[in-house]
Amino acid sequence: MTATIARFDRSPVARPPAPRLAVTYRPARPMDVPAIVALINDYAARGVMLPKSSDSVAMALDDFIVAADRTDRLLGCAAIREYSPSIGEVGSVAVVARAHGTGIGRALVRHVEQLAGCRGIHQLVALTMTPRFFETLGYAVVEKSSYPEKVARDCAGCARRNDCPEICVARYLN
Repeated sequence: MTATIARFDRSPVARPPAPRLAVTYRPARPMDVPAIVALINDYAARGVMLPKSSDSVAMALDDFIVAADRTDRLLGCAAIREYSPSIGEVGSVAVVARAHGTGIGRALVRHVEQLAGCRGIHQLVALTMTPRFFETLGYAVVEKSSYPEKVARDCAGCARRNDCPEICVARYLN
């Protein structure tokens, strides 16, 4: 009787690439407000972002860039906040779960950087719980105290100010 020896291929299993999505990046519109608020507040419920109200998003609508699919459903958002004529903040970077890993977050940050450049902003800062994401985009970890405008405007009134888990990153734009 001959024994059959099973051979197992020990090469790594290749994962299929993330599905390609047809994505459009554009300025946010009034009709996007509910979806932006829902996306941001979903992350806020998990403690990753601070919540936003519909009014606060609507008032800052010109500062938001959104990613939308071919049916114009929101896939992600990001915004800029101006602190001085030359310093701004990249904020509200969020991508729907089904689009994670597709590069939408990176592209949104790049679009915010372009918007900053158009507005004459030369330096961007972000407070984040995922500094590695920003580091891959050329940002460097810096001390929060280097940005007193940010601390005075936002951090002073934040409930987490005494135990803030966010890391400050910054980047100069060319």
